[in-house]
Amino acid sequence: MSLKYSIVVPFHNEEESVTELYDRLKAVMETAGEPFEFVFVDDGSRDHTFRQLQDIAAVDSRVVVVKLRRNFGQTSALAAGFDHAQGEYVIAMDGDLQHDPADVPLFLEKLEEGYDIVSGWRKERVDNFVMRRIPSRIANWTMSKLSGVDIHDFGTTFKAYRRELLQEVPLYGEMHRFIPALASWYGASICEIPIKNIVSARKSHYGISRTFRVLFDLMTIRFLLRYLARPLHFFGRWGMLSALAGCGIGVWLGWEKFVRHVVLMDHHGPMMIFAAVLVLAGVQLLALGLLGEMQVRHYYTAFEATPYSVARVIRTKQEANA
Repeated sequence: MSLKYSIVVPFHNEEESVTELYDRLKAVMETAGEPFEFVFVDDGSRDHTFRQLQDIAAVDSRVVVVKLRRNFGQTSALAAGFDHAQGEYVIAMDGDLQHDPADVPLFLEKLEEGYDIVSGWRKERVDNFVMRRIPSRIANWTMSKLSGVDIHDFGTTFKAYRRELLQEVPLYGEMHRFIPALASWYGASICEIPIKNIVSARKSHYGISRTFRVLFDLMTIRFLLRYLARPLHFFGRWGMLSALAGCGIGVWLGWEKFVRHVVLMDHHGPMMIFAAVLVLAGVQLLALGLLGEMQVRHYYTAFEATPYSVARVIRTKQEANA
């Protein structure tokens, strides 16, 4: 029997929550009435997280454990989990009990209605107002406007997807939060559901230090959504404007020299340098931009490279009635 659901959870030094999260998830999924699996990813933990995951996998054939060689980060850990998931639908959530397993049936219900992506929305946030909620609202509003995807909460990991969509979306950097935006380019249907916002007593492993990485990835998303299939429309526009401006100034300088017989170095030295810089900048903008995009696409597409390295995978043979 083919698997219907895969629950992907990345863990990083979460030994205190592993067993409780597994027990609560199992209780919820066993009431769903469909075959399922758990894909637990150990993202380079230094505590006993992996040992606990091993023990769980030894007694439950529905548990797949993926151990990464080091801490690659949340996005790469999710990518590893997605690559090893076999379910028709994939639900992703954090491993620190900030997400309530009791909300999982809400995602399953929306998936059954035909949506391609179901995104969690921490509608009633209970964390720090100044340090977390205000920056989060600003960031989510900016992401929504730039990506064109009308959801309120890009930051939460708690989302559900059709697996075939995940196979189309490359994950690296902090891209996991932008999967809805990337998938919208492929015509995915997206909805949002309110989820409980639970503040964990443990310190988050993905804090405010990721702000700049997210900002840069947001700029990348904006570019990919608008110019993925036509990068010359972006680089060529600015490159040609710069080069034409430089050439225009050059024509004027030629008029000054050959018609008016002005000594350019005495009267227009800085303008000559400015014109040369504009022309060179236009050419370099086009060349460097195209080379950069070719390298990224070549690395992540041509060779099907992954942004993580797996040390070990534990997958016991599943029973036919699992």
